[in-house]
Amino acid sequence: MNVIIDFANTIFQPIIDLGAAPLMTIILTVIALFFKVKFTKALEGGIKLGIALTGISAIINILSTAFSGAMADFVARTGLELNITDVGWAPLATITWGSPYTLYFLMVMVIVNIIMLVLNKTNTLDVDIFDIWHLSIVGLFAIYSGANLMIATILVIFIGILKIINSDLMKPTFNDLLGAGDENPMTTTHMNYMMNPIIMVFDKIFDKLFPWLDKYDFDAAKLNAKIGFWGSKFAIGIYLGIFVGLLAGQTPTEIASLAFTAAVCLELFSLIGSWFIASVEPLSQGITDFASSKLQGRTLNIGLDWPFIAGRAEVWAAANILAPIMLLEAIVLPGNKLLPLAGIIAMGVTPALLVVTRGKLIRMIVIGAIELPLFLWSGTLIAPFITETAKNVGAFPSGLDTSTMISHTTMEGPIEKFLAFFVGKASTGDLTYVLYAGIALVVYTLLFFWYKGEMKKRNQAYQEVK
Repeated sequence: MNVIIDFANTIFQPIIDLGAAPLMTIILTVIALFFKVKFTKALEGGIKLGIALTGISAIINILSTAFSGAMADFVARTGLELNITDVGWAPLATITWGSPYTLYFLMVMVIVNIIMLVLNKTNTLDVDIFDIWHLSIVGLFAIYSGANLMIATILVIFIGILKIINSDLMKPTFNDLLGAGDENPMTTTHMNYMMNPIIMVFDKIFDKLFPWLDKYDFDAAKLNAKIGFWGSKFAIGIYLGIFVGLLAGQTPTEIASLAFTAAVCLELFSLIGSWFIASVEPLSQGITDFASSKLQGRTLNIGLDWPFIAGRAEVWAAANILAPIMLLEAIVLPGNKLLPLAGIIAMGVTPALLVVTRGKLIRMIVIGAIELPLFLWSGTLIAPFITETAKNVGAFPSGLDTSTMISHTTMEGPIEKFLAFFVGKASTGDLTYVLYAGIALVVYTLLFFWYKGEMKKRNQAYQEVK
């Protein structure tokens, strides 16, 4: 097994060392060339994707930094004993990529994806290999909790296959949300969409018990158009900044700075989301031509990072409404030791809510509030592992006391973190955890395949409308 891990690191490490933006630029360009896209067009698309990734990362860092300071003031002011620091996703990605097992898991999932394509078990080619860290952290946490590498690998493959299947299931909904045709190749295997089955359970409850609430719902984009600035992303950012600044007891100057920072960041998110769409246009045409000539019309989808859907206003409206809700839940939730800081803008939560509810904002907010405790408990559970791993790979954030534990409030895949914990503990021979792990895996699998059936019904309805 060590030979395999060393081989995977030899192949991928020089590419990964380039960073996410250059990495994805190269990957998208090479894939476009494979589909016989003109070199200049292929390179243009690749560069646009790299720019989009860089822009998203920069805006997230600005927003996270601004809110982290305010929330630190809030902690100092109230004296709450929430002793795990929310450092956001970027340090966790760095920590995960510091493990040689991540490149091993990447190689495994590249092989799995190719096999699924060859066997016609998926139409999605997953090019978002940087985000393998979301899946890798599940395997790493299983190992930390007691599993050996073989068991962790099986768990990673199992969840990875479901992620790829899910990308196919979501594709028609993405077309609907983007107003795009079937020729649009964009979908995603991102871990945050693995919350879809649980969200759909609550969405069906809404259908049965509270359908009347939908008549009070509103389209966030239409609302923005109707009431102008006061319903815009700018305004939502202003409201959130003022709310958090007041909670933190900041000065008027500090509150104003926070509010305007949030406002501009939320607006830029929407703009940058459109860059993802532009980046895959050359590849889209290449895939269409290739499928027509080589695959008897078979359509291939491209698995990208989630922000290609970031232009939908509901993503940000829900995230900003959920931010203060998450803060209040963190304060009163039993068993939670994590205070939302860098992850207070709930990007690990709202994209899945958008897909399942198809933009019904009331449902997104209510269901989001119900599921937020899962993210808080998951972040608390995984904190000792994150902290120890960060110190081992030299990625512990500077400026924090070494006795501080770190984690992430809205880390994607909270259910999968619990699965990793149960599987790891079961691997030690603890019969109680063997039972827990067995029940958890059965329920997880059955729930996913129920969700799969519901999504197939939805997709059939899309076809009938055409």
